[in-house]
Amino acid sequence: MRKAWWGFGAGAGLLAGLVALLVVGTFVAASGLRGAAGGAVTLAKGAVPAAYQKLVGTWGDLCPALNPALLAAQLYQESGWRPDAQSSAEAQGIAQFIPGTWATHGIDGDGDGDRDVWDPADAIPSAAKYDCALAGYVEDVPGDRTANMLAAYNAGAYAVIEYGGVPPYRETQNYVAVIRKLEKSFAAPDHRVDPSRQAAGAIHFAQDKLGTPYLWGGDGTTADGGRFDCSGLTKAAYASVGVELPRVANDQWNSGPHPGRGELLPGDLVFFAYDLNDPRSIHHVGIYVGGGYMIDAPYTGAEIRFDPIDIPDYFGATRPTAG
Repeated sequence: MRKAWWGFGAGAGLLAGLVALLVVGTFVAASGLRGAAGGAVTLAKGAVPAAYQKLVGTWGDLCPALNPALLAAQLYQESGWRPDAQSSAEAQGIAQFIPGTWATHGIDGDGDGDRDVWDPADAIPSAAKYDCALAGYVEDVPGDRTANMLAAYNAGAYAVIEYGGVPPYRETQNYVAVIRKLEKSFAAPDHRVDPSRQAAGAIHFAQDKLGTPYLWGGDGTTADGGRFDCSGLTKAAYASVGVELPRVANDQWNSGPHPGRGELLPGDLVFFAYDLNDPRSIHHVGIYVGGGYMIDAPYTGAEIRFDPIDIPDYFGATRPTAG
């Protein structure tokens, strides 16, 4: 149970200001958290023909500007996965190399002693190698490095350098836009959420509960009438973004590192204790939103609300997104 250090309710003007802080300042600040959990892009199951899955997955990670889903999208756009494709401009094979480019950039991808533009085992690795070579040619050009790489594949590196980015050619701009859109359809869903989005999501969950009556032991279930106590609210808020916390406030204290008062970021859990030297005496927890305020479920008879954290029983903070 929380001591009622702040006995007055928030006035309309103050509440409006705090909501503005939450919506703007909190989310901006949260986006600055370090250590994103996102990883390498992988291929969606069944998105690439089985015969090319391993080739695309392996060679698609050849350089930072490339990924397997992007390489898959590019090959699909170039040939529709047809190894015998040939254009009126003499572009050949699954990656649509013109003979001059193949002569310079084609490689023996499968190590069988030849470089065959019609063999996907050579052409797919060659496409990845050529992409990465182009990325190197235009690495000093402003803008998105992957978009510049794709533009160089379509229009040539010189055009990208000359225009300082994707050149104003309708064909090239369309080529880049289509492949970046297709990339999403070839990529496996990434269910991991980076820490900044986790923090913002947890705050958003708590914000939606403002005005909900407090319930001792409440977890927000139907049986609880959607009501929470302090640690029930923080647990549910972080569960909504994939972070599991212990149920009890003084156990939540151990769910991550402990930033100092001057290091607090939105989404940190803030704790209050009877004995400021003993974490087992923690009796209350809230979610920090910035500006010296938290969202919390205070005590029986109160509602979930904004409260200040700088009161005599402030104990410290924990950053569960760092766990």
